[in-house]
Amino acid sequence: MPELISSRHGPIGRITFSNPAKFNAVTQAMWESFPGLLQAHDDDPDVRVIIIEGAGDKAFIAGADISQFEGQRAGPDVQERYNRAVDAAYSAPTTCGKPVIAKIQGICMGGGLGLAAACDLRFCRQDARFRMPAARLGLGYSVRGMQRLLAVLGPQNTMDIFFSARIFDAVEALRMGFVAQVFDMAAFDDSVEAWCLEAAKNAPLTLLAAKQAVNALLRDPQERDLKKVEETIKACFASEDYQEGARAFMEKRPAIFKGI
Repeated sequence: MPELISSRHGPIGRITFSNPAKFNAVTQAMWESFPGLLQAHDDDPDVRVIIIEGAGDKAFIAGADISQFEGQRAGPDVQERYNRAVDAAYSAPTTCGKPVIAKIQGICMGGGLGLAAACDLRFCRQDARFRMPAARLGLGYSVRGMQRLLAVLGPQNTMDIFFSARIFDAVEALRMGFVAQVFDMAAFDDSVEAWCLEAAKNAPLTLLAAKQAVNALLRDPQERDLKKVEETIKACFASEDYQEGARAFMEKRPAIFKGI
């Protein structure tokens, strides 16, 4: 049964896309439930970093469940509802106040590629394979989705993967800047976990300020809310965590941050 599985392990929240029989292809119900699950992790003070992953060993997300296209994507009204669900899912990681990490193994294509692009960082395993097959399906890709890919890949790489609809591997994804790191098969799980645990030790308000600043600066100038970013930066200096960080530095000990 296709489903999303939400869990927490220490400071790490997880949302797992589970549809193994179809390489974790995403149904409309899965798109619609994703933002709420992500928001729940964002609201949980014990969660510091959130991982998005696919169930099993063969895929991150293979894309949308194409078997639903004729029924749930037929007709303008139904198509509009589907598009709203996908856009909301893609927007959710960018509005989340915590680092959202795409953990990619095996197949990452179509909607999976789009969702990964919406995350803050992408780590992949050596066997990862990527593709944007929109041109093979005859569908139009949303402007906001294109904007996110453009911000990550740049114009040449974005047009390359859309025009060719070709498969590219982990090495090329790293060259393009789509992924931050590529890990070998044996070290993948432990390496991603270790990175997340290190990030989870840091001051949450500082991470939020950095994320807001990057996302704002990547938007068109007319859409930027730099005032909000400046307010978050000021909140860092007014926080108890800032005082704790200074004390910990002077006392040569790890800081214990509370996000306040």
